[in-house]
Amino acid sequence: QVELMESGGGSVQAGGSLRLSCVASGNTDSTNCMAWFRQTPGQQREGVASMSTGSSDEYYRDSVQGRFTISQDDAKTTLYLQMNSLKTEDTAMYYCAAKMPCPGPALDLSVGPSAYDYWGRGTQVTVSS
Repeated sequence: QVELMESGGGSVQAGGSLRLSCVASGNTDSTNCMAWFRQTPGQQREGVASMSTGSSDEYYRDSVQGRFTISQDDAKTTLYLQMNSLKTEDTAMYYCAAKMPCPGPALDLSVGPSAYDYWGRGTQVTVSS
């Protein structure tokens, strides 16, 4: 079993920045596919960014391309999402997701939430105008 714990959410004004973190613990694997998703009330969970230990590929949804950056620490146990130039439409609950083991390339965002095995409980991001 793998546990994921997100942190770093909060309230920020439009144009500001936040850095989300997700710490993986438990029966982690050296190979993983990781992603950030977000969800607003009444809406489906949508992929924001994804990456894997098996390749240098990174995927971003169009609306965050150039503003958000996904990364992982060298130990492959902490996932980050640097969010710059935040917009009010970025307001959502942000979730960390993992698929372990995952020796291949990153999963592109079209695969959806069902491709991932483990989920955190989420961290709220609120962007005000």
